[in-house]
Amino acid sequence: MAETQTLSIQTQPVQRQPKDYRSHLEPIWCPGCGDYGVLNALLKAMSQLNLDPDRTVLVSGIGCSSRTPSFVATYGFHGVHGRILPVATGIKLANPELTVIGVGGDGDAYAIGMEHFPHAARRNIDITYIVMNNQIYGLTKGQTSPTSSHGFVTKTTPFGNVEGMLNPLQIAIVSGATFVARGYSGMPNHLARLISEAIRHRGFALVDVFSPCVTFNKVQTYDHYKGKVYEIPETHDPTDKYAALRLAEEENPFPVGILYRVERPTLDEELAHIQQQAYTENASVEQLFKRYM
Repeated sequence: MAETQTLSIQTQPVQRQPKDYRSHLEPIWCPGCGDYGVLNALLKAMSQLNLDPDRTVLVSGIGCSSRTPSFVATYGFHGVHGRILPVATGIKLANPELTVIGVGGDGDAYAIGMEHFPHAARRNIDITYIVMNNQIYGLTKGQTSPTSSHGFVTKTTPFGNVEGMLNPLQIAIVSGATFVARGYSGMPNHLARLISEAIRHRGFALVDVFSPCVTFNKVQTYDHYKGKVYEIPETHDPTDKYAALRLAEEENPFPVGILYRVERPTLDEELAHIQQQAYTENASVEQLFKRYM
């Protein structure tokens, strides 16, 4: 009887291009919106990492930037206003093997979403959070946001904004985030590298992006940022928390790049360790009574 031979074929993983991550839906942002640059940078970063679309999830809230999952050919969850982080946390804990990316705007992230922001940072959940910061509410036609500058004139502040401006980078650093970066949508290649590094990082990674709103913000425009952003030099030590906080304080010019990056256990790693201890512990009814009764 003839011996049966099995033919083994080695297949190489397919290298996906940015266009391979685009969905069939076209963005409906205003022409010139900074969010186009962020979307293109995200697609390029995903291509650089060759992410598997079937194992990648984008989570968003409400706002112009929160439409992003519709334009990307991965799994997506379009949630309610300000709730990106709890949804993203639940997805990551349910399946730690997934790549989870939150995308939203400064209103969604730093106003109603701020009740979740410091806790996601201190827990060090392994997700990437991209915030498109145009310093205004765009979807609701132009109101001040927590990152609007003092004196900023909008429909709700016709005599100028009397409130101080929130600094999300400093809040993230002191809350325990292990990766904090700032980008600019007018520098898409640089931004793509930042997003790629953020996704690669194990832990809570914030990428705050200057993303001009060409319709309602006539102050923080592309012309405004010309000559007012500079790349953080290689001499900067991203493990130095106080140096990172000083960089986050700088204005005119604004530093872009990785301000802070350190390593510590992630939330899913910590929980897995606790679960392992609980499963391997020899339970004793008598000991339980002694401990709790």
